[in-house]
Amino acid sequence: MGDDFMDDDEDYGFEYEDDSGSEPDVDLENQYYTAKGLKSEGKITEAIASFEKVLNLEQEMGEWGFKALKQMVKITFNSNQFEAMLQYYQKLLKYIKTAVTKNYSEKSINAILDYISTSKQMDLLQKFYETTLDALKDAKNERLWFKTNTKLGKLYFDMREFQKLERILKQLKSSCR
Repeated sequence: MGDDFMDDDEDYGFEYEDDSGSEPDVDLENQYYTAKGLKSEGKITEAIASFEKVLNLEQEMGEWGFKALKQMVKITFNSNQFEAMLQYYQKLLKYIKTAVTKNYSEKSINAILDYISTSKQMDLLQKFYETTLDALKDAKNERLWFKTNTKLGKLYFDMREFQKLERILKQLKSSCR
């Protein structure tokens, strides 16, 4: 009976070690919400640095890094830091293949594209849509591909780039077959 008792202790100790393995997620979550608090206080530079810390704490691409990058895209868009915004967005797109679910990534990317569509900078919008489409070649998300192409087609229409629009329309039409 004494040996069985010791075995139970060892098993319990092992389980305890497993539970402590989740601490990095708690640290990531805390860091994320600290950064979000800084953002809501209007401390933009500190918020960006704090969201960057989330990425640095992350051992592998995951949900907290994805969320942090989403926030950084929004902050830099609102601050008219378009070059930084595009860099954060490109990092975010690397997460859509493995780090977050297909539905969550689709919803998030759509929300970001809708968010930035208020910009009057047609070149910026075109770059965002094209960057998204490049990332989607590997991600196999037909619905998001279709929606992004529709937005790009609308942009080409607004820019009166009818040859480019025609190419997009052909791609969209052939995808419906």
